Amino acid sequence: IMAALKSLLKYDEPVVVRKNGTKKTMGTVAAEALNVSILPSPSPSKEKCVHTKNNIQHILNTIFPPRQWTEGNDSWMQQVSGAASTREDVIQLGEMLAKQLQQRHARETGICPVRRELYTQCFDELIRQETINCSERGLLLFYIRDEIQMNLAAHKTLYESSIAFGMRETLLAQQGKADMEKRANRLITYLEKENEELKKQLTEQKAIYDATEKRAVGRQQLEEKMHNDEILGLKKSIQQLKVPLLFALLVAK
Repeated sequence: IMAALKSLLKYDEPVVVRKNGTKKTMGTVAAEALNVSILPSPSPSKEKCVHTKNNIQHILNTIFPPRQWTEGNDSWMQQVSGAASTREDVIQLGEMLAKQLQQRHARETGICPVRRELYTQCFDELIRQETINCSERGLLLFYIRDEIQMNLAAHKTLYESSIAFGMRETLLAQQGKADMEKRANRLITYLEKENEELKKQLTEQKAIYDATEKRAVGRQQLEEKMHNDEILGLKKSIQQLKVPLLFALLVAK
């Protein structure tokens, strides 16, 4: 049953609005919830008191709409309590708040939906108590509460939008990173192949250079040998020519 849900905001006992096809008017339900006796001819003082209580209850129902639910064929309604509170009730409220925070394992710091829910219920109960004592002050607190809730909702929307924007940017960055990695891998593969091709060309050119150098060295050695042989041949020829020349000089003397 919805009425069985625990709340720091004080509610009256639930009443049946419709039971097996029998309807009760809202005025009768309010009167039953307030335990107000409708007399045939109330005195002016009692009528004024009932009128004041009804006004306060109307304001409370405006601030905190009655809870309604269906169970079987019965429709139930539970409205916020119009009973005044004492100092002991306020102290008990603080103790209940601390107990609920501990039982529901609310976080002491940071964002915590449980802690926010319990403090909201506590603030609503304080608004209810102040509305009974002074309806104008209660309505002012109600406006302040709504303004705070609107600001919180705006900050929540902004936070969720920021998170969504950050996620989109992260996904785009990851996608871009993946594309860059693919391009980098393709470039690395291309450069590795080109490097292998250049190494192959270098090996071929080195082999050509070695063969050319070898041929050049062999040709140089051959030329040197031919040159040396030619020099030796010329020396022999000179030596052979010197003998007749010396003989001729001796004869001429």
